[in-house]
Amino acid sequence: MERSDISLAARVLCHFPELLSEDQKVPDALADLGVLAKRPEAVMVKTPNISASIPQLKLCIAELQAKGFKVPDYPTEPSNDAEKKINSTYAKVLGSAVNPVLREGNSDRRVAGPVKEWAAANPHKMMPWSRACGTHVGHMTSGDFYANEKSVIMSNEAEVCIEFINAKGKRTVLKQNTPLEKGEVIDSTFMSKKALCEFYDFEV
Repeated sequence: MERSDISLAARVLCHFPELLSEDQKVPDALADLGVLAKRPEAVMVKTPNISASIPQLKLCIAELQAKGFKVPDYPTEPSNDAEKKINSTYAKVLGSAVNPVLREGNSDRRVAGPVKEWAAANPHKMMPWSRACGTHVGHMTSGDFYANEKSVIMSNEAEVCIEFINAKGKRTVLKQNTPLEKGEVIDSTFMSKKALCEFYDFEV
């Protein structure tokens, strides 16, 4: 087994080699894995990694800068060509940048046909359920992602901006521009921390 660093920090650093000293430079491990993923003999084990949002990226940049890595600030609203170039470079590490690369190879989460056939021919049987069993399945009835979900069908082409607004009304841009087509569905939701904590208290 060989390890490859595809952490958010490593993905940031590999895109700015011209700003780093020789001992700070890191290889583009994700690009190397993208080549490896296309080879039939490749077997890769991926541990969880951040699908970075802009706030997570900014925190990562600040931490790297504090440790002496001279990576540039993230320009939320680029105003010149230099800032636009930096913005487009950072766009390469935003979102789920890892999965599309690793899954272009032979990775497949779908159940294989023979496994489906065996499961259909050998359905799982539940054991007799004792009334003495104390097991209880609980679920939220309000304040969760399901309850708060909202969807809109776009009547025209448009670009939308995704923002977070805190309790004091301060706005933080999470994603500046997302183009949508006419007839496309945009869906959003959130979970209430207060409702979640109340649910935990009630169930426990």
